[in-house]
Amino acid sequence: MKNMSPLSNPMPLLDAERRRSVFDEVALGYTEQQAIDEARRCLGCKNMPCVSACPVGIRIPEFIALIADGKFEQAYDVIAQSSSLPAICGRVCPQETQCESKCVRGAKGQPVAIGNLERFVADRHSSSAARAAEPNGHKVAVVGSGPAGLACAGELAGRGYEVSIFEALHAPGGVLEYGIPEFRLPKAIVRREIEQLKEIGVRIQTDSIVGRTETIDDLLQEYEAVFIGSGAGLPNFMGIPGENSKGVYSANEFLTRINLMKAYLPDSDTPVVRPSRAVVVGGGNVAMDAARCAVRLGAQEVSIVYRRSETELPARREEVRHAREEGVLLRTLCNPVRINAAADGSVQSVDCVKMTLAEPDSSGRRRPVKVEGSEFSIECDCVIIAIGTSPNPLIRSTTDGLQTSPKGGIITDERGRTSRPGVYAGGDAVTGAATVILAMGAGKTAAQTIDEDIRNKTGML
Repeated sequence: MKNMSPLSNPMPLLDAERRRSVFDEVALGYTEQQAIDEARRCLGCKNMPCVSACPVGIRIPEFIALIADGKFEQAYDVIAQSSSLPAICGRVCPQETQCESKCVRGAKGQPVAIGNLERFVADRHSSSAARAAEPNGHKVAVVGSGPAGLACAGELAGRGYEVSIFEALHAPGGVLEYGIPEFRLPKAIVRREIEQLKEIGVRIQTDSIVGRTETIDDLLQEYEAVFIGSGAGLPNFMGIPGENSKGVYSANEFLTRINLMKAYLPDSDTPVVRPSRAVVVGGGNVAMDAARCAVRLGAQEVSIVYRRSETELPARREEVRHAREEGVLLRTLCNPVRINAAADGSVQSVDCVKMTLAEPDSSGRRRPVKVEGSEFSIECDCVIIAIGTSPNPLIRSTTDGLQTSPKGGIITDERGRTSRPGVYAGGDAVTGAATVILAMGAGKTAAQTIDEDIRNKTGML
């Protein structure tokens, strides 16, 4: 009989005070009994609204029913048929705005904790059950080893393609490796998921900067198709006075130094400021990650400055809650206008103005406007700008005939095809900075399109 309790099983967490000084993972994971209890809350809806809200189409009620019966390996097999990165998705996907937002349970209480259950199953999975598919004799290149590239590569390898990933950095994983902190996504998890892709034949070539070491046209000489999943690694700035001061970082650089280059370790030779007072500009998950990293580097005060209200914060509610628990201050309806520096060029303070929200515009969003005479300053020795990123221009500037949008994203159709025959794209390289699961969905869709196009072209059965 199903447990009809309206209450979810909360995720066990590391103590908030301890979290302030260590990069250990915050969410500790379910026990077997917690997972079974949570799984039994699922109503097994016949129309499965949660599945339609999942960008990669995981058969959610099916894997949850297997958890309820204690069949954890079988549950993993169901997830793995749709997702190549379940341990990652279970940790960082915004389930509250996707699958869990459609859960019928959520109408009168807490939705089933689908993400927590996905993580539980993936973490318990003992070894890779995947086997390399029978080779079909066709080769595809993938540019970038972030979520879109990994999902595309995994889908193609499962269909028998010889897949080679070209990664610019010295370690694979893209934003999973350099952007998301250890306390949210342990790098051992990323490496394990990537190793499972290697087991089915995916090759990864690091230190390969497509557009420099080789071009898209070079790859098309050897491969029948190229998928561009190079992400959006070009940081945006505000253009305010003082942004070039010493101690001002883009969130991209700050997090890369910490996550990829391990600047937080005592014996690391990677330089990074260890602030006493830090200001983070922005309200998304990246801003939360940067602020929480600053706390762990020893900052006595960390403020997040966001120009809209807390209701409009784009960050996950869970991340906002964890940041607050760790002592991060949220200064909403507030906007920086100037960064002040000392004689040696180092940051001293940030001048801000208070904001108010005007009536909704044609898009339905309330525009923030300055409150006259509301200027104030925040003392700090570090400013981290986390207001978004754009696709790097390198590939588009070295690939003739590749159409891009005014914001630099590669233009594709709904199936991932670009303006260049044989070239496909997806994820942040197309949309600009978005979520891991949306990038994975785009990579998976493009892989299916590549397979269809090659089959149609070659008559492959």
